[in-house]
Amino acid sequence: MLTRRSVFARAAGIGALAFLNRSAFAQAYPEKSIRILVPGSAGGPTDVMARLMAQHMQTMLGQSVVVENQPGGAGNVAARMVATAPPDGYLLLFCNTSIMATIPAVAKKPIYDPVKDFAPVAKVSQAEQLLVVHPSVPVNSLAEFIAYAKANPGKLNCAATGIGGLPYLVAEYFKAKAGVDFSIIPYKGGGDSLTATLGGQVQLTFETTTILLPHIREGKLKGLAVTSEARNPQAPDIPTMIEAGLPGYVAPSFNGVVAPAGTPAAVVGKLNETINDILRRPDIQADIAKLGGTVNIGSPQDFAAFVAREAKRWREVADAGNIKVE
Repeated sequence: MLTRRSVFARAAGIGALAFLNRSAFAQAYPEKSIRILVPGSAGGPTDVMARLMAQHMQTMLGQSVVVENQPGGAGNVAARMVATAPPDGYLLLFCNTSIMATIPAVAKKPIYDPVKDFAPVAKVSQAEQLLVVHPSVPVNSLAEFIAYAKANPGKLNCAATGIGGLPYLVAEYFKAKAGVDFSIIPYKGGGDSLTATLGGQVQLTFETTTILLPHIREGKLKGLAVTSEARNPQAPDIPTMIEAGLPGYVAPSFNGVVAPAGTPAAVVGKLNETINDILRRPDIQADIAKLGGTVNIGSPQDFAAFVAREAKRWREVADAGNIKVE
């Protein structure tokens, strides 16, 4: 007959055995190749950054780290593959803002939950969008632009990449925060929206600083403010939205690594430590800066909290603007 004490002892023994098994698994990890899925085509900024990290992860972990491109479904295919994979640390997702925040926010029927279906491993980099206007717009600061937009409601057009994409939501978020009204015109890609802005077919757009800076320096566009918390080192003269007079407006873009939910904490911790060690290298920081980002070193818990905030932010923006796509 089992006594209460013997039942507790047996339960404790089972728990201790499970803990030891998990610890042994984490210590042995990795014992085979690691695959990192990129939710996009080869050659894009996310892909280049993923391959940079994989190269150094391979050296530090002593196992091959293979990057595979899965561009289908605007990234949904790659996200779903990782979300439903065994939680053992051997299939990871090199994610971005679209995968972890904007796509689920605008989807009528989301096929994954960015918060519940993944175990955040490490935030790799962060970047920002930059608000630019065509030289024909008679403003030279964010405050002047907001005043001009309020005086001319509905007369300005903003180019954006696709309905529900990050530039589109960034523009929608700006309208709500600044209390202005302008039309957002969707284009197939960032190149098309930039061309329309340069040509004066539209008056403004939001895009990454790296893409826009050459045109600002040539006088083809006017840069008004960045959407990050701090100024971009490559454009120190351009203020943040908050500095320029729009309180609370922050809209970063990011890249990071996530694993399937349920991946052992020790495995997540080992991957986090490895990635952070790579990010501390000055040469890696310089390479990421060339891609338009700044490194962000932190814990899995830091990244989890960040993802939760971003998912909530863009869900609220999408709901407020009634922005939903199939």
